[in-house]
Amino acid sequence: MAGVVEIIFITILALILIILFVTIIIIYNNLIRLRNNIDKSWANIDVLLKQRSNEIPNLINTVKGYMKHEKQTLESLTKARSMILETEKLSRKAAVDNLITDLLKTVFAVAEDYPDLKAVENFLKLQQRITGLENELADRREFYNDSVTIYNIRIESIPDLIVAKMIHLKSVDLFKATAEDKKYIQVNF
Repeated sequence: MAGVVEIIFITILALILIILFVTIIIIYNNLIRLRNNIDKSWANIDVLLKQRSNEIPNLINTVKGYMKHEKQTLESLTKARSMILETEKLSRKAAVDNLITDLLKTVFAVAEDYPDLKAVENFLKLQQRITGLENELADRREFYNDSVTIYNIRIESIPDLIVAKMIHLKSVDLFKATAEDKKYIQVNF
């Protein structure tokens, strides 16, 4: 009788260990999948930032002959473009991205005062292309921040917290500019 109890005990213990092991593997795989979603969504944002940056010189070349009084805005846009291509830090990139978005809005708003410019087909195409990229960027930023939020909640919740600590996963920052980064990229008009 004692032998049967030992076998049952060992079997139950083995099943518990197997269930625990499988649970850890499932949690690990889910956390890695979430982390990969963040990396992928950041890569998508980065691609769009580069595409938008590639359009800025074309826009500046198209408008500079018409917007002679807006030279400071165009120079600021050129500087901001260089900064976003050189910056690696996420929060700083977000701050520069916000600046570029604001500068592009300024250029497009000022362009309304130049009827000859509004008639240039190349300008209209660039405006549509950049506006489309801005809309895509907004969508991708939202998806990135959603992915980060889901990931951060999971690694801070039990039982995922235990596995996250075992494999040294850390929380990820949202795509937003810090006050320090905003100050760093401030461009005077």
